[in-house]
Amino acid sequence: MTAQKKITVTDTILRDAHQSLLATRMRTEDMLPICDKLDRVGYWSLEVWGGATFDACVRFLKEDPWERLRQLKAALPNTRLQMLLRGQNLLGYRHYSDDVVEAFCARAAANGIDVFRIFDAMNDVRNLETAIRAVKKTGKHAQGTIAYTTSPVHTVELFVEQARAMRDMGVDSIAIKDMAGLLTPFATGDLVRALKAEIDLPVFIHSHDTAGVASMCQLKAIENGADHIDTAISSMAWGTSHPGTESMVAALRGTPYDTGLDLELLQEIGLYFYAVRKKYHQFESEFTGVDTRVQVNQVPGGMISNLANQLKEQGALHRMDEVLAEIPKVRKDLGYPPLVTPTSQIVGTQAFFNVLAGERYKTITTEVKYYLQGRYGKAPAPVCEHLRFQAIGSEEVIECRPADLIAPELDKLRKEVGALAKSEEDVLTYAMFPDIGRKFLEEREAGTLQPEVLLPIPGTAAAPAQGGVPTEFVIDVHGETYRVDITGVGVKGEGKRHFYLSIDGMPEEVVFEPLNAFVGAGGSQRKQASAPGDVSTTMPGNVVDVLVAVGDAVKAGQTVLVSEAMKMETEIQAPIAGTVKAIHVAKGDRVNPGEVLIEIEG
Repeated sequence: MTAQKKITVTDTILRDAHQSLLATRMRTEDMLPICDKLDRVGYWSLEVWGGATFDACVRFLKEDPWERLRQLKAALPNTRLQMLLRGQNLLGYRHYSDDVVEAFCARAAANGIDVFRIFDAMNDVRNLETAIRAVKKTGKHAQGTIAYTTSPVHTVELFVEQARAMRDMGVDSIAIKDMAGLLTPFATGDLVRALKAEIDLPVFIHSHDTAGVASMCQLKAIENGADHIDTAISSMAWGTSHPGTESMVAALRGTPYDTGLDLELLQEIGLYFYAVRKKYHQFESEFTGVDTRVQVNQVPGGMISNLANQLKEQGALHRMDEVLAEIPKVRKDLGYPPLVTPTSQIVGTQAFFNVLAGERYKTITTEVKYYLQGRYGKAPAPVCEHLRFQAIGSEEVIECRPADLIAPELDKLRKEVGALAKSEEDVLTYAMFPDIGRKFLEEREAGTLQPEVLLPIPGTAAAPAQGGVPTEFVIDVHGETYRVDITGVGVKGEGKRHFYLSIDGMPEEVVFEPLNAFVGAGGSQRKQASAPGDVSTTMPGNVVDVLVAVGDAVKAGQTVLVSEAMKMETEIQAPIAGTVKAIHVAKGDRVNPGEVLIEIEG
């Protein structure tokens, strides 16, 4: 070992740790009481925002994410606050116009973010430049990020080239973001050594412990010149989370790399979050532990859980191995994108379709079409041209930076949300998630915001009834698996329990599998498709849009409906030419395979 300055630490406990283990469900009320101790630790930064936190706050917790940020800033005056930003995607799942990116970065900085970790799912640096420029304009720390993955084209040289490009854009540091736990110790050492030899910037290591080797990767990174590691308080560490803070502090104690952090204080914080974690037991998943399969199929644990839930709904969980085998094939056809939001959903959902349809690319999702058209950026390697032609035909492929084709949209968004927005932050909340953002703002206006119910910790007294507030479960009834919302949860005998089937989009890659089983009944009353003009879907999902009305004339193959599953949209076409006779769904409805959604009379 050679002497160097102490290693600095970012703790992910207030963002990525509970996103990875508890479906991002930790509430602000459980963060604030421990902030005084967190602020005294001496962290380089605390990651508190970004990723799925915005989505979960608005969709499930009914908290204003901007207010959370302001409260944390006030409670952590001596510690940098950090966020994860998806480049031109910001915190959503599409590219935004430059004026939206600039406004978002400005408001995030004004509300308390000091460090912006900026990445692109394609590692296309063109998708980073606006966000980097906007962050630098605020005077905050812009961190350029390599989304680490492995493939025939992802070499050390390619990653170093990306780091050079980000350095030339003015970033203050370089992060290696190993979102799936693909790094191995010696590969980490090689990459860090190459980066430090070529680029005079601090190097940060962010690695999930999915394969059980992240702490070894961090040690090899440190030995080869890395300046900084990301960790999680031990009570929410390891598995799909990160190496434990206390463990890494102890491992480096008394060495040239000593972090200088107070181990005893960290242990007190660990005990606090040990108790907090119990509160969110219903969101624990069986897919958050160590799983070395990620080193073979590159599928993050949360993505596996998402696929498992979809397969269960189809009665096809026994085909999981087929889907896992198909994912690398789809990834190759798409030019080896890293598997991180949104590309992980794009690849995983298409593999799901390929297996269940019994024919590869019989159905091609809308997002795969967009991807092959170049709307997400440049693929790391050449895509399958036969598949591209099958998906988009002779449509022109986008070669420029995709956002160059997006007109300014901030004024349009302000008009759309109207008086519901009381601030520029509200406009940006709506911009990130138009449907759930509008619903949140409407409920706030009406004074009806209600967070989902937290179940009692096993072994404690039952929680009081909270009528009208849904709680999510996954239940098994006679061999069939359903995810349901339960309204009116209460002590047995104190009132009726109302059950209704509903599936909502889960944030980021983490999907929970609650341990509590309830027996419920219900489901769609739609008849099964049998006539030639019956429009149905091949997988469960939610209706995003109905594109026709009763009486409309349609052509065979015309898109009449758009559905969404696993955050990916699919266009559903008319099976025959004719006239729309009946429509049995509306926007937001839950649909299942084989149901008649629209009737067309030839």
